Amino acid sequence: MERSPDRREARRFSMTLPMRILPREASGSEFIANTRDVSYRGLYFHADGRFQAGGEIEFIITLPQEVTKTGDVNIRCRGLVVRVDKTIVGQGIAARIERYEFVPSRM
Repeated sequence: MERSPDRREARRFSMTLPMRILPREASGSEFIANTRDVSYRGLYFHADGRFQAGGEIEFIITLPQEVTKTGDVNIRCRGLVVRVDKTIVGQGIAARIERYEFVPSRM
């Protein structure tokens, strides 16, 4: 069986980074997750919750001081869920980043 070529356009970095998934509804609550890998175009993370391919997602990734060498840096992102995988530990979610902005670390 022939493997299909990797269609990713951006280099992925295997990084476990803390992230907060922000609620889409005012009555919702945010929750914590961790990335498995990240690129400038998207990410893959493990989390519980309701995610559907095609759904919008908003989250904050924290680049820790060990990575930035200056201090924690928060990046607020909006994106689109492109895939939801069932895994042993819950769900694996692949999301495309459509917009991002750097925000103060006290968010």
